[in-house]
Amino acid sequence: MLKNRDIVITGLQPWNFSLGSNIANIAKTLSKHNRVLFVNYAFDRFTLWRIKNEKRIQAFKNFRQSGQLQLENPNPGLWVFTPGTILESINQITSETIFDFLNKINGNRFAREIQKAINQLHFKDFYLFTDNDFYRSLYLKERLKPSLFIYYLRDNMIAIDYWKHGKRIEQTIIKKADLVMTNSEYLATYARTVNPNTKFVGQGCDLELYCPENIGLLTEEVTRIKNEYKLVVGYVGALKSIRIDLELLSFLSSQKPEWAFLLVGPEDTQFQKSSLHTQKNVIFLGTKNENELPSYIGFFDIAINPQKINDVTRGNYPRKIDEYLAMGKPVVATRTEAMEFFTGQVYLAGNYTEFLSMIEKAAMENDDLRSESRIRYASQHSWENNIEEIDRAIQEIKK
Repeated sequence: MLKNRDIVITGLQPWNFSLGSNIANIAKTLSKHNRVLFVNYAFDRFTLWRIKNEKRIQAFKNFRQSGQLQLENPNPGLWVFTPGTILESINQITSETIFDFLNKINGNRFAREIQKAINQLHFKDFYLFTDNDFYRSLYLKERLKPSLFIYYLRDNMIAIDYWKHGKRIEQTIIKKADLVMTNSEYLATYARTVNPNTKFVGQGCDLELYCPENIGLLTEEVTRIKNEYKLVVGYVGALKSIRIDLELLSFLSSQKPEWAFLLVGPEDTQFQKSSLHTQKNVIFLGTKNENELPSYIGFFDIAINPQKINDVTRGNYPRKIDEYLAMGKPVVATRTEAMEFFTGQVYLAGNYTEFLSMIEKAAMENDDLRSESRIRYASQHSWENNIEEIDRAIQEIKK
């Protein structure tokens, strides 16, 4: 287990991400035996304007005006820092020359802010751990001079059109890394073409949260669904059309009007406009707090992950799979290269008709023994075990 280190973490997800995040769980687990500085992403000008009415923006502005560091200490050994700088909004710039010039300015601003927090906490000989943040963190190795720079590749972000310069910049930061870690073999295979010091370390699950003992009461509006439908099929997570197959959900719900399909999580525009909202047996429950999610999963008869198959999802290790299994639930998911990792534990479907038949099979075969087996399997994927894998990867490259 990694112990007695100072560790600085940067990433794309904020500390209080509503659906939970790998990097926040890693930070919490590391902080049990290390001092950890978790850096929220720095705001850019467009984002500040777009979400200007949110409370966190006013808090940011107040701290910035006061000149104080926005540094919180939620747990012993763990500090969460929100940089006081404002970055330029550059992602839509097509010129590589102009983009690189402004991105370097952003990188310098970002590094100066982090250095203030490092100085405040008297961090020494620290590790820098960057989670998929290839733009803002591109120059941190040179500016902060960590004793070890780790790039954590847990999602194929460059497959999303939003990142105009994604592939070029990500490959640059991968080359710089002393160690690249991935949560799927698919991503590890890609990263090794750029940096041979790449290790697949898997990922973890919050087993204290996701366990059958944490099932609480739901509203009467939700619980009465059990009386109205023969089977409750559920999904928990962000409903993003680039990842989740709208047509598959439409097929399943239209083929089985006697089944309820519960979708828990925020919707993107395509989902909000979809015809699923006109189908009586498709119930959108919206965003819930993370500590409520075990109760919803516990309510499902079958948990699903109906992914699209594309460059974004092929290498994606969905954290929800371990969460479903930790609750003892039968899981049906789209077959992808990364999902092969769960062969024998999850029902994997290659097409729409097979997905439907797999739900029927999962419901028919479900029993206490299988539920206990799923829980045992998920228990191997604790965040503590994940940190041990990370430590082994670090020690291997140090030999």
